[in-house]
Amino acid sequence: METITWHDFEKVELRAGTILEVEEFPEARKTAYKLRVDFGPFGIRWSSAQITKHYTREELPGRQIIGVINFPKKQIANFMSEFLVTGFADENGDIVLAAIEKPVPNGSKLI
Repeated sequence: METITWHDFEKVELRAGTILEVEEFPEARKTAYKLRVDFGPFGIRWSSAQITKHYTREELPGRQIIGVINFPKKQIANFMSEFLVTGFADENGDIVLAAIEKPVPNGSKLI
């Protein structure tokens, strides 16, 4: 594992956002959803997330997640992902969302 400096860590914009909308993403190579997320002062952004094994579309709106909002946009199939959804792989390699225990303002930075 490579060691980074505090300055390196501060460059990563890990921000809290609330999921507003979830859409199917049949064009993706791996099963995924399109998420529309409110990051407060950083705006509303879209991302793709391979979280279909653990979450239904109906249970995700209103949930707060942690996203990296300062990566460049990335094209996934016919869709532009504007941030990275964070999570952990379970024992099967399926993604479990990184959790926010109690509500925080959208756009709050992970510190």
